[in-house]
Amino acid sequence: MDWREQADAAIARYEGGETHDVDQRQLTQLANAAWAAGLCLLMAGDREGSARWLRQAAIRYGESWAIAPPDSWGRPIAGMKALLLAGADPRSTANFALEQGAGRAESPIGRYAAALALLVLERDEQAAEQAAWLQQAEGFPQDVAAALAALAARDAGAYAEAVESVLSSFEERDAFLEDVAVADTALVLEALARPRGLASGLRESPRLP
Repeated sequence: MDWREQADAAIARYEGGETHDVDQRQLTQLANAAWAAGLCLLMAGDREGSARWLRQAAIRYGESWAIAPPDSWGRPIAGMKALLLAGADPRSTANFALEQGAGRAESPIGRYAAALALLVLERDEQAAEQAAWLQQAEGFPQDVAAALAALAARDAGAYAEAVESVLSSFEERDAFLEDVAVADTALVLEALARPRGLASGLRESPRLP
């Protein structure tokens, strides 16, 4: 895998689609291209370039929310994830997701947005409630829900087990957003674990930098 070449292709897609008049679908495509560029550069070892494109992805995801269909929770989720991986401050996006009602959403993706937002804001007791909801949600990845619950409870052992399961799931899958085969969820969980003193370090994997 030539990560730099894949990053260049994503950047070209972004620049080719950038205009002054785009709809929410095109904004999401731009955000996805920026996200892909950021992840590929992270895998290539270019952290500065990666952070720049991940921040751009977060901006585009935020812009797309305003004109997106209701309950498009994937956008604030992606924005928070991009900022966490960029080493930037995701609290504004987290507050926005909660203000929009993520914590009252009927869908698992909405509650996932709420759980991430509450963990970002270090409101761990409330994050635990959202994680518990997700652990009962049909179709939601249970290792992700377990990792969120462990982070909220600050349970190092349970977190280490859950995040390793998340990493394994990425190693076993074939489909990835923008065909970028990176275990981004495991990296995001580690970013949330780090300030809590719970980061496991993760084992070596072709899905990680």
